[in-house]
Amino acid sequence: MQDAHDLGVILQTRIPLVIFESHDEQGALELLQRVARGQSRSLYRWSVTDGLAVAGFGLQIEKAAEHAEPEELLAYLKNRAKPGIYVLCDFHPWLDDGHPKIVRLIKDIALRNEHGGITLVLLSHRLSVPPELSRLRMRCAVNLPTEAEIMALVKEEARKWTTANQGNRVKADPRAVQLLASNLKGLSHAEVKRLARGAIVNDGAITESDIPAINRAKFSLLEMDGVLSFEYDTEPFANVAGMDNLKQWLSLRQPSLGAGTGPGGVDQPRGILLLGVQGGGKSLAARAVAGLWSLPLLRMDIGALYNKFYGETERNLRESLALADQMAPCVLWIDEIEKGLAPDGSDGGLSQRVLGTLLTWMAERKSAVFLVATANDIDRLPPELVRKGRFDELFFVDLPSAPVREQIFRIHLHRRGMDPETFDLPLLASSSEGFSGAEIEQAVVAGLYRAHADAVALNTEQLEAELMRTSPLATIMAERIAGLRHWARARNVPDA
Repeated sequence: MQDAHDLGVILQTRIPLVIFESHDEQGALELLQRVARGQSRSLYRWSVTDGLAVAGFGLQIEKAAEHAEPEELLAYLKNRAKPGIYVLCDFHPWLDDGHPKIVRLIKDIALRNEHGGITLVLLSHRLSVPPELSRLRMRCAVNLPTEAEIMALVKEEARKWTTANQGNRVKADPRAVQLLASNLKGLSHAEVKRLARGAIVNDGAITESDIPAINRAKFSLLEMDGVLSFEYDTEPFANVAGMDNLKQWLSLRQPSLGAGTGPGGVDQPRGILLLGVQGGGKSLAARAVAGLWSLPLLRMDIGALYNKFYGETERNLRESLALADQMAPCVLWIDEIEKGLAPDGSDGGLSQRVLGTLLTWMAERKSAVFLVATANDIDRLPPELVRKGRFDELFFVDLPSAPVREQIFRIHLHRRGMDPETFDLPLLASSSEGFSGAEIEQAVVAGLYRAHADAVALNTEQLEAELMRTSPLATIMAERIAGLRHWARARNVPDA
């Protein structure tokens, strides 16, 4: 097992301080137990509730708890402890709070044991190491299960259910099982087993209807602090009016996604930037990319990345991108990307570090993550992001033309249970010159409210009246939109 081998190599070097980050404490302890036994070393486990005890076979505590207080524990390890591996579970609060004596005691232990006896393993879901200890430690982590390993764990849970239910076999749709395994990527072995069990126990079956609940449970477990979310409502491209060039571009590249290097040496598609006016349909198009390609859609809230603690913002971004890699193939949507990456001299260089982390990932990633970034304001985007090669293509989403506005009215009327053919669509398209798709939708919504208040059916005249009451963004911000169009004319592919 690669995890056991890697951890064994670290412990054999007799490094005095090992940082072990894992949400699966039990699995990590079992791995440490296996490696310690293979090296004929004693393993001890400490927690603030159980104190220090020998970790025996099956990790059962064999003696009464002692040394429960952190400072007392470290003093014991410094002066009187027997050789062995000492695993301190959830020790991070005493490091995060910056207890100088605690930090100094850990350093004393590490310095006294650079070649031998005692190895301290700090095991927690997340650990920030004080600078005083940074040169004395080594990090390790348990690799998350691959899709093949996840499939084996799902089958194991299915066998357990069959045994517990008098031999009744789990009803499983092969496509649903494959989707389940794909959507469980990014979780630990224990979490995979727990969610797979949850999908089976309710009805003794694995079906595609289980997938949304599994994804909700998964992202609840991952707790990405609102940075990364799983979007359930993707859109078919039939609900996107216009954007013919984008649709054709995506259709040509769909077979190559996830294929590494495709036929004829064609690289797999990597991403697009959708630039345009607010309300023009960029977000709808991002959802439709996932719908067209039948892929999971992950949405990153780039504003939620930012954390007041030094280094945490970049860490949030790295963890979010790593999760996207584990979910591949998928679509990663970064909405209004300029809000998080705009150069700002007042943030101590934070936006530049975030940009650097993102650009490194964009350049080096091997996974089948298709990036869709949307932006409203090109002036706030750093030049390093929009230069050729960062994205496969930049598309400009302009205000819709008259034929596209007809399509938009048709889509929104049909979506609300009305027959578009009973409306004068050419007249409405002409009356909505300069309107964005979002503004047209709001005109339909407002018209329905007025029609309901008047106890009549919505008609063309009411819709036209709502359009006359609205000042579209193209009128209010005419100069800015004209400037955006001028910039995009020579640098972007038009959306239609």
